[in-house]
Amino acid sequence: MNSGKHDPDVGQRLRRLRQRLGLSQRELARRAGVSNATISMIEANQVSPSVAALKQVLSAMDVAIADFFAPAEAAGEQIVYRADELTEIAGGAVSYRQVGAHLHGRSLQMLHERYRPGAQSGAKMLSHQGEEAGIVIKGRLGLEVEGRRYELGPGDAYFFDSRKPHAFRNLGDGELVLVSACTPPSF
Repeated sequence: MNSGKHDPDVGQRLRRLRQRLGLSQRELARRAGVSNATISMIEANQVSPSVAALKQVLSAMDVAIADFFAPAEAAGEQIVYRADELTEIAGGAVSYRQVGAHLHGRSLQMLHERYRPGAQSGAKMLSHQGEEAGIVIKGRLGLEVEGRRYELGPGDAYFFDSRKPHAFRNLGDGELVLVSACTPPSF
């Protein structure tokens, strides 16, 4: 390995690949037959690995060097999204974190939603094309659909035609967390 001039993307690319595969630095080091410090220094861009060393580390993840350096567009469809890769599409009292940065060509939208105590989906009822479903992970959800009101707790779920006027509200004293999906993407 060399110190000094190096490709600043190598460390970041390696970290993203390792995390996407669900490996710790220690596990990757063990599989590659290198020290944990070596993986840490590469990911921090403190050293630039030789081609042979990089090939050894990538082989432990069944990744070819050409695929490792291929542009993201050519890498193919992203399958796994880590928690820090979700895209915040709204912030504040209600947080909507979307799976995937864009939904062009997609037929489903998936959201991780968080509502502060008393927060609601908006002053007006929502209505949009498609169907919507979700499951409450934590807290108490007040759901109104076409004038009917429901209270849901952890493990409870909903599924309805999104063209019907609807609204969401946190009824509890703590945070409300739910995972939802709508098809087609219309939120």
